[in-house]
Amino acid sequence: AGQSGSGTASSSSEMARDADVGSNSLLTYELTSNPSFALAIKDSPDGSKPELVLERALDREKQSSFELVLTAVDAGDPVRTGTVQIRVNVTDANDNPPVFAQDRYRVSLREDAPPGSEVLKLSASDADAGTNARITYGFGIMPFKALEKFAVDSETGSIKLQEALDFEEARTFSLDVEAKDGGGLVAHCKVEVEVLDVNDNPPEITILSHWNPVPEDTPVGTVVALLKVRDRDSGENGQVSCELSGEAPLSIVASSSAPVVILRSLCWWLYFFL
Repeated sequence: AGQSGSGTASSSSEMARDADVGSNSLLTYELTSNPSFALAIKDSPDGSKPELVLERALDREKQSSFELVLTAVDAGDPVRTGTVQIRVNVTDANDNPPVFAQDRYRVSLREDAPPGSEVLKLSASDADAGTNARITYGFGIMPFKALEKFAVDSETGSIKLQEALDFEEARTFSLDVEAKDGGGLVAHCKVEVEVLDVNDNPPEITILSHWNPVPEDTPVGTVVALLKVRDRDSGENGQVSCELSGEAPLSIVASSSAPVVILRSLCWWLYFFL
């Protein structure tokens, strides 16, 4: 970050000395042309003294140093001159915050990813120098559940999974990541984590009601049992097909509301409700 200044800022230079006397020792000063600096002459009991005055704000990121030449000229005949080189180094001020490459990142992570898996490695840059450009990473204000699941390395910006995921419990996480430089300036970005479903849940069958035993004269179409079939996975992983096994004279036929199981010999039906 550039060190700024106004026209009142100045730096005293060494006063030139001339061993001659009289008019031969009268000195004037000249400074190489530079829009950022000017030369001011200050009278003192010992003679005129040059001062280097800052004329406009500096920006270290554009120019970190200046090379100037100060020339002292006497009033003798012939004219004699002396020169000195002045190097001005611009020190850094923390006027640039860290910057992420993006304001928002989106990543996908399978729910069976093991703890320790890297989710994303972030990187922020800072135009300042030295300690002002040293960046540390951390999380901002987030729900406790997200802080349980994820951790960010303060030095590298690597976000890792620290606790197992469960798609059925949470399908997305929004992480607020901050980058702080050595001077205390902070930048934020969002990381949206999408949890991908894997087929880790078997179908669940629940008997809602049943009629047992079933008399042999039960009328055709009598419902003898209601079942609920559910799979907690999503998409194709959550689609369930029902099959009957064993030697019972049952069959499954299509129905507009749910699969229908028919007992062929006694002609009673068993409905499966999804």
